[in-house]
Amino acid sequence: MNEPNDATGPISVSRSRLPRSTLWRYGIGSLGTGGFATLPGLVLVYYLTDTLGVTALVAGLILTISKIWDVVIDPVIGGRSDFSLVRSGSRRRFMTIGGVALPVFFVLTFAVVPGLAPAASAIWVTVAFILCASSFSLFQVPYIALPAELTRRYDERTRLLTWRVVVLTVAILLFGAGGPLLRDLFPDDPYLGYLVMAIVAGVILGTGMLLSSTVAPRNVPEPETRPTASLVQNYRGGIRALIRSQPFRALLATYMLQGLATGMMLAGAQYVATWVLRSETAVTLLFVALIAPALLLTPAWGGIAKRIGKERGYWFASIIFFIASASLVMLMWSPGWWIFVPVAVAGAAYAGMQALPMAMLPDVISHDAERHGEGRAGVFGGLWTAGETAGMAFGATALTIMLAITGYQESVGVAVVSQSDAAITGIVLSFSVVPAIAMLLSLITLSRYRLRRADIEPEEN
Repeated sequence: MNEPNDATGPISVSRSRLPRSTLWRYGIGSLGTGGFATLPGLVLVYYLTDTLGVTALVAGLILTISKIWDVVIDPVIGGRSDFSLVRSGSRRRFMTIGGVALPVFFVLTFAVVPGLAPAASAIWVTVAFILCASSFSLFQVPYIALPAELTRRYDERTRLLTWRVVVLTVAILLFGAGGPLLRDLFPDDPYLGYLVMAIVAGVILGTGMLLSSTVAPRNVPEPETRPTASLVQNYRGGIRALIRSQPFRALLATYMLQGLATGMMLAGAQYVATWVLRSETAVTLLFVALIAPALLLTPAWGGIAKRIGKERGYWFASIIFFIASASLVMLMWSPGWWIFVPVAVAGAAYAGMQALPMAMLPDVISHDAERHGEGRAGVFGGLWTAGETAGMAFGATALTIMLAITGYQESVGVAVVSQSDAAITGIVLSFSVVPAIAMLLSLITLSRYRLRRADIEPEEN
């Protein structure tokens, strides 16, 4: 059916069951989103500190700068995406530009010339990664907005996002395990190893994004509608969305805190493998332990949500992840391969922590549109992307602060260094206690989310 909307123009929103072609074309985009969230989060800090010789604090500053830039531009991209939908009838143009540009800048991020001074290397990575993050936002922001426009049904959104998270978990496994394996094929030349890794990953990232861009609905724009918005108006739109939608504030705060927790653990995994388990390649096994349960149980979380509600399922997943992450503090006293058990439990919970809030977001968007008579899916998508990337980045930044405080020693190329007991303790705390605290805080914000099925489909109750 076609429903006019004063901010986004006519949008075809289905009340029927989504075809499989829509599910897979939307889901394949998570090869790009999941891969980009995983691989830089896993190896970029380690690349900076243990190959380029950049200090931990500077490495953290690089990530912080890039994510502050994300926070600045994502609401603007969201607003522009909404207006592009009115002008052209589709968000596809933004997604396509992002899918083409991201692989180029991703490769440049890991193509630092050997022999550069750490300061010059830091500048190179900062510029390249900001351009890379900007390209990612051009795809991610409209991609996040699409579920609210593809279907109106509460359970169909869960089904759509469950497929997406299945692909997301595959992407995390593919990039999280495969990326370091590619890099480690060149142990005597880490610069070449990272470059090969980036080229292969960039091709896969771009392919997934470009294929997924074809799912964006194409509608006939209204010729008389030619809205424009200034930079200030785009930010005002985002601020209004935050102020008026309490469910969005609660969901976004929860997701940001959990992004901080998972971002810190993701960035710390390589350090745990190298300095706690004493096996640099163990990071691949850690990812297999994390993702195998997630891949198997993602559909189960969709069934749980259908039975008890998305928000209750999200509660259970978050509590399980909190317990699993807190238990990892035992690495301080007994490092060993038992770590794979709590990591696997965390992986099972992580599937729910991804699928359910993503399925709740389009409910928030449509609920806001019903109450306020305007569709601002792009604005909400921009705010969500900014919050998600900021949470993940600040998790990595928090790790670098812990490393600096506890005296972690950086290195250049294949140089060998040793770490103090204090530095190793900092690594363990960054992988367990600190993420667990962030998860505990996220349960408080999640308790403030009160949107239920009856608010989305009142006619069925």
